[in-house]
Amino acid sequence: MLYLSLKYLHILSMVLLFGTGLGSAFYKWMADRSGNLAHIAVVNRHVVLADWIFTTPTVIFQPLSGLWMVYLLGLPLATPWIALSLGLYVFAGLCWLPVVWLQIRMRNLADAALMAQTPLPAEYWRYARVWFWLGVPAFVAMVGVVFLMVFKTSFGG
Repeated sequence: MLYLSLKYLHILSMVLLFGTGLGSAFYKWMADRSGNLAHIAVVNRHVVLADWIFTTPTVIFQPLSGLWMVYLLGLPLATPWIALSLGLYVFAGLCWLPVVWLQIRMRNLADAALMAQTPLPAEYWRYARVWFWLGVPAFVAMVGVVFLMVFKTSFGG
């Protein structure tokens, strides 16, 4: 029962991680495209908040619950699908950490521009491009992790 409960929470956590990440990215990207400074500022605030409330706890819970399940099953970390999943997860995390910093900076820049009633600085748009292009490989890596979780027996599991 412990394993199944952990598996349920692990899957639920992944759904929350994907949903929050993809939803936040979509709404931020669309807000940026709107050109509406007030909308951009509000959405940036919400994206940063969603990362702290939803993404950060799931990012921590995912490897802990996954490794706990691996331990309960008695599988070695060198099992190909586990090792590859962990590698992809670390890669996604290395993309996500600068994204968090960029989101906070973009939130601050948008708030400052809104308060001063000035256009967003060029720095904001540079950050937005980097934010987007870091998100693409991170998302692909996480899709790979989920693929490996589902099709693990095809990869030595």
